[in-house]
Amino acid sequence: MRLEVYIAELLYRYHCVVVPEFGAFLANSNSAVLDKNEGTFYPPKKILSFNQQLTKNDGLLVSHIANTKNLPYEALLDEIKEVTKQWNKKLASDTSLYLEGIGKLWLGKEERVLFEPEERTNYLTASFGLSPFAARPVIRETLKEEVAEMEKAVPITFTPEKRSTSFGTSWLKYAAIGLLLLATGASGYQLYQQNLQKQLVVEQNFEAQVTKHIQEATFFDSAPLELPALNLKLEKKAVGPQHHIIAGAFRYKVNADKKIAQLKAQGYNPSYLGTNAFGLHQVTYDSFSDSQEALRYLKSIKASVSADAWMLSER
Repeated sequence: MRLEVYIAELLYRYHCVVVPEFGAFLANSNSAVLDKNEGTFYPPKKILSFNQQLTKNDGLLVSHIANTKNLPYEALLDEIKEVTKQWNKKLASDTSLYLEGIGKLWLGKEERVLFEPEERTNYLTASFGLSPFAARPVIRETLKEEVAEMEKAVPITFTPEKRSTSFGTSWLKYAAIGLLLLATGASGYQLYQQNLQKQLVVEQNFEAQVTKHIQEATFFDSAPLELPALNLKLEKKAVGPQHHIIAGAFRYKVNADKKIAQLKAQGYNPSYLGTNAFGLHQVTYDSFSDSQEALRYLKSIKASVSADAWMLSER
């Protein structure tokens, strides 16, 4: 079994994937990073790490593989433990263990497992399709400094305008300006009169159309009919417990009934959930509507009763 394939699938959705009797792979989100020395922008991603202390089965990995391969839970748990047994033997023989898409593990000093994550895979779904790229700095033109340097090199001089003192030339200039103003004023006035006449014609046509529609409109003199009010009663559907702490799954119904009787004698509140997708009869320690309360109860059961207990949440 290529166990690393199923571990990688779960790392996209969860921050912790426990491999029974081996350790846990943790995925912590990290924000985007700009490396100024390399000039490279790195998108947000999940950084992987490994904790060899978390070895107790939480049911996540086994349930995921069982649903994918449509196989019994207990059989898959034994198969996973056999794979992790081979992994531990490989690390104990001073041989590195490479898990494709996850990273490389090896045994260091004081029997401590060291882990080097693989950088090619980004398990943060929000960054799907994003990859590192070179971020070049923007070079802005300093035009003001360039103009100042040019003025220092080539000074610009302005010469005053020479004015004519001839009276005849000035009179002709003003006369031409006056004729131009008169011609422009006459043309503008004529155009204004034409636009005003067109506007009056449009307004008269519009008023005629409105009057015609008003005369053709029909109004009701009688009061509108009163319709009876319609009252609808909506029943709220009670939401039952949605989080179940599983005590076991049995192939035969009679074994499930024995387990329920045993748990009742011990003071629990067990119930029978029916058969799952694999045809196994499921029995619970208790069921809860609040997820946080269910998690606290599961933690207590795993610590004091059975480490193989797990939680089933219905949607």
